Amino acid sequence: MEIFQRVLLSASCLLLAVFLVGCSPPENHIKCSSTNTKCTITNSYGTFPDRSICRAANVAYPTTEEELISIVAAATRAERKVKVATRYSHSIPKLVCPDGQNGLLISTDYLNRTLEIDVQSMTMSVESGVTLRQLINEAAKVGLALPYSPYWWGVTIGGLLSTGAHGSTLWGKGSAVHDYVVALTIVSPGRPEDGYAKVRRLNESNSAELDAAKVSLGVLGVISKVTLQLQPLFKRSISYVVKEDADLGDQVASFGRQHEFADITWYPSQGKAVYRIDDRISSNTSGNGLYDYIPFRSTLSLGLAAVRATEDAQESLKDPDGKCASAKLITSTLKNLAYGLTNNGIFFTGYPIVGYQNRLQSSGTCLDSPEDALITACPWDSRIKGEYFFQATFSISLSVVKSFIQDVQNLVKLDPRALCGLEQYNGILMRYVKASSAYLGKEDDALDFDITFYRNKDPTKPRLYEDILEEIEQLAVFKYGGLPHWGKNRNLVFTGALKKYKNAGAFLRVKEMYDPLGLFSNEWTDQVLGLKGDVNIIKEGCALEGLCICSQDIHCAPSKGYLCRPGKIYQEARVCAHV
Repeated sequence: MEIFQRVLLSASCLLLAVFLVGCSPPENHIKCSSTNTKCTITNSYGTFPDRSICRAANVAYPTTEEELISIVAAATRAERKVKVATRYSHSIPKLVCPDGQNGLLISTDYLNRTLEIDVQSMTMSVESGVTLRQLINEAAKVGLALPYSPYWWGVTIGGLLSTGAHGSTLWGKGSAVHDYVVALTIVSPGRPEDGYAKVRRLNESNSAELDAAKVSLGVLGVISKVTLQLQPLFKRSISYVVKEDADLGDQVASFGRQHEFADITWYPSQGKAVYRIDDRISSNTSGNGLYDYIPFRSTLSLGLAAVRATEDAQESLKDPDGKCASAKLITSTLKNLAYGLTNNGIFFTGYPIVGYQNRLQSSGTCLDSPEDALITACPWDSRIKGEYFFQATFSISLSVVKSFIQDVQNLVKLDPRALCGLEQYNGILMRYVKASSAYLGKEDDALDFDITFYRNKDPTKPRLYEDILEEIEQLAVFKYGGLPHWGKNRNLVFTGALKKYKNAGAFLRVKEMYDPLGLFSNEWTDQVLGLKGDVNIIKEGCALEGLCICSQDIHCAPSKGYLCRPGKIYQEARVCAHV
């Protein structure tokens, strides 16, 4: 009866998420005690990986490139630390934190204009604060399309480039948006003879610097303008097919080459995988499909609170059966509702879904609506009791990905309920990425694994199956050389990251040339780039938050029975296991 009640509650809340409209838009993640001074900044989830509060002396909101240059010049002259903040701040790590309390934040909120669209050359120039949604819609108005993009449209062009954000394909130049950049303007600190600000306009004639600036983690300066190579607007045909996952390792490489926009959603505890059969088709094919992904829609806050309370109870009671029941209900409901796809923008009547690229490539309608006093919100809005999670996102080379998948399957065989918690967040999203010329882009054709899982509001409390999830992260990062998604992840996944990039030295040389004083760097980026200390923060309980890899029991939660132990499949791993 207890499990049934929890399942019923989850069902009610999911239906609220599906059918409710309206939403409170996300709050400004920069808050100042007086006008643009004495400020704090966080990400859209309300918490950085180490739960610290980042402060800045003030924030500037330039509206033109000229204003931006003046702001950077003044900060350089005063040798102030500077970081760039974007509209919705979806990067999980501390990329936006200036060191100390005297730094400057530069927000790109008002650098949000489309500057030029050349239909003949199929190029589009925008300011860096333009959101992905703006770019998609403006391009479509003149019959153009960005061929590949992230699935969430609330990211800005400057932000998604700086973190290497991508969609899913092995075709063409690949799924990373930065590989479609043909020109880029960046404003960096300058010498006195430069007026303390240096404006560099990069294109293929200085491709070495462009390859550094395409994925920069924000340490080279402020991106002002981006020019992208687009394609004629086209149509796609999408169908989802559910299969058993026994041969998933054998299928992944060939599936990505068979379908242009292929991806796979994996439910390891259920032993199933959902294959997205997604291809470009003739624009003469009838259909006006729309993608409005259900987890990105506005949701009743009371419903979100009920779901979170259920999840908290399952964790505190160590109730994997409850998690598995909830997961099956959530995943089956999403499947039956086609994940938010409709044939005509209103109803789903069956596959395939046929529609134009701009209506199918990305979504995020919880950003849309006017303020409703938080009756509804994006599910992860930190002002309500809603989703609160970790993300681990890494890319595994296609040459070894089969073995990684098999290792995860072997872990699940030890306890089939171990990853039900991931399936409460719709499982593991697997997207295809291609090797890139960007210095901090992907090194090989790879499969990207996007894993979302429960995070406790209390950092001292371990999670159910903590050891299994930690072992998966360490398998990916150390055994299989996985590369991190720069805008996601706990600290653990960034351990030794830069050593995996063959052009790391070239990137650091460009960094030294653009910002020799390190004004656009902070402690976290210096650690990730191997310039100062270790990204792992060693302290009591640090492994529970992914801030370290445990080497002693105290790094776990010994008072709660969680001790540091070797992994079950990957013996070199060190994980917090319940003993």
